[in-house]
Amino acid sequence: MLRAYKYRLYPNRGQQHALAAMLETHRRLYNVCLAQRREAWQDEQRSISYGDQSAWFKRERQTNPYFAKLNFSSAQATMRRLDKAFRNFFRRVKVKAEKPGYPRFKAHGRFESIEFPSYGDGIRLLDNRLRVQHVGLLKAKVHRPHQGTVKTATLKLEADKWYLVLSCDLGDIQPAVSTQPAIGIDVGLESFLTTSDGDHEPNPRYLKRELPELRRRGRAVSRKRRGSNNRRKAIKRLRACHARVANLRREHHHQTSLKLVRRYGFIAVESLNVQGMLRSRWMSRAIADAGWSAFVNTLKCKAESAGVEVVAVNPRRTSQQCSGCGAIVRKELWTRTHRCGQCGLVLHRDENAARNILARALQARTGPVRLNVAVA
Repeated sequence: MLRAYKYRLYPNRGQQHALAAMLETHRRLYNVCLAQRREAWQDEQRSISYGDQSAWFKRERQTNPYFAKLNFSSAQATMRRLDKAFRNFFRRVKVKAEKPGYPRFKAHGRFESIEFPSYGDGIRLLDNRLRVQHVGLLKAKVHRPHQGTVKTATLKLEADKWYLVLSCDLGDIQPAVSTQPAIGIDVGLESFLTTSDGDHEPNPRYLKRELPELRRRGRAVSRKRRGSNNRRKAIKRLRACHARVANLRREHHHQTSLKLVRRYGFIAVESLNVQGMLRSRWMSRAIADAGWSAFVNTLKCKAESAGVEVVAVNPRRTSQQCSGCGAIVRKELWTRTHRCGQCGLVLHRDENAARNILARALQARTGPVRLNVAVA
């Protein structure tokens, strides 16, 4: 089992400059290696591998003082990052994707992490201090100790704040199987989720709430001259607002998933194609604001360590099918009440879908299941 631990760092002014210089050097290394691959293919129809660029970097750092100050394993991780981008590009080309997405150069502000693949080589956490090669000892807020074996360490810049992310291997953990009841959940926009028991979790809509302030700060950025100090300050304020929205959404996902994991031992969810749903002209912003994919991933992570089983089922016709008798009751999206003309079942549309999701998950695990429902 893998688990990530994230700690806030508090570098002083000199350390901030050193970290910024390190991050900029990694960004330029990424762009130089990308340019080498593009030019080799355009001029000679020749492909350059990660091994070729790793050997080139070993020679180049002997004459380039900026490359010489980089930790060698972290520089290799940056080159592997580019190699992974190309492998994903070739995979998309092979399956004839509509937009393969050729790797692009990283602009300033678009490269915000430095990976150290060998913990102890260039980076090490010492109690509440983090030692980084060529930077020194940084103050760290270790709010909880990490567990397991540290596999990788990553320095990450988010809205002008530095963080340390440790990826730890906890080994094979066999948690006790939960004896709590089963539940099905249907995510939505009217309510963030609705359970098969009829409970509704309100949708906080953090982005919608902060949208006026985001627009004001966005207009402030557009009014500033490109390259000026005032524009950089306005961008920082805009990033801080976006980071606040992301943190609030992440906190809501953790709190909601923890509440579900503590109350239930079997959770059925929908296997949604969120990327396809984001193409909607009218609901894409609201769907992105809810963050369904991130919530399901958080739920699965917490459930794994708690011994709770999470099963994803096909969401097709879960809202149209009656959970009482199985009849298809067609209804438009704005129709929020399910009324079955055959069995007389009347309940909220999302609760009906949640019951169908639970029935499908239980059927996939044990066989056909019929839920006991009350007819209104």
